[in-house]
Amino acid sequence: MSHPEYYRFIAVFAYYEDGISITFPDLPGCVSFGENEAEAMKCAKEVLMLHLWGMEQDGETIPQPSSLQSIKLSKDEIPTMIEVFMPPFREKQNTRFVKKTLSIPYWLNLEAEHRGINFSRLLQNAIKKELNLA
Repeated sequence: MSHPEYYRFIAVFAYYEDGISITFPDLPGCVSFGENEAEAMKCAKEVLMLHLWGMEQDGETIPQPSSLQSIKLSKDEIPTMIEVFMPPFREKQNTRFVKKTLSIPYWLNLEAEHRGINFSRLLQNAIKKELNLA
């Protein structure tokens, strides 16, 4: 399934003494916090990309963004349009590494280390071969 390159959603910045709370009215659960406006903008983009990527991965329907005039605000809240470009973020998520713990006999570990074996590369190659991806 193809996903858009860009998303634009309204974030609501709520100003408090200790910082700025960030919510997205169209995306329940997509929340963050910044100590100042610069950090809040950065955090808003990061949380929006992560939230939308998760929805894409789970096959959830991403809602149409609300219009600015439809957002109801309190006294200390400001609407802010947040735009994110997803392709680099998706690529980074799909190529990130995960740590795995495995066990091998002690003698085999010694011999492999002595010969300079790169365990990560060897395991990746073996899994690719097993899955017929090599």
